[in-house]
Amino acid sequence: MRSVITFESVYGNTRAVAEAVAEGLRPLGDAAVVSHHEADPAVLAGADLVVVGAPTHMHGLPTSLSRKMAAQASEEEGVPLDPGATAGPGIRSWLSEQSGEGRSAAAFDTRADGRPAVTGSAARGIAKRLRKRGFDVVVEPESFLVEDAEGPLAAGELERAREWGSAIAVKLRTAAQETTG
Repeated sequence: MRSVITFESVYGNTRAVAEAVAEGLRPLGDAAVVSHHEADPAVLAGADLVVVGAPTHMHGLPTSLSRKMAAQASEEEGVPLDPGATAGPGIRSWLSEQSGEGRSAAAFDTRADGRPAVTGSAARGIAKRLRKRGFDVVVEPESFLVEDAEGPLAAGELERAREWGSAIAVKLRTAAQETTG
């Protein structure tokens, strides 16, 4: 089975989670990690599973305004930006161009610790858009916590991301065996 994990990342936290999720998925087969602006149709071709992640900005998916604000904060705070932070129109636009064609999908975000009602969740918006585009979202959206807006990730979150990826792999492997067996 082939998986593609695509993400939008501003400070590198969402990228780190995407890479950890891929590690958890690799027992299932190939797992490629690509920034959303590199996830063109050729990269997605043949993917059985598409995992999409983004940071939570202003209670939801990043916007062009929230990315500009994050880049400005990066300069002010001296925090480096992820290499793809300002590339392309963003994950929201990328999602609107996708077609699930019955493929499996999962959604995650990075966000501040707290109840989603207070912090918001980009993962919920990602999952909603994936379903609307024809993807079968196979697990509930997941959030991985950061200590501050710029990070770092909270202790244990990368291990939790690997475990989440492994859980998705087990679920898909079991479903495939039930279908063929």
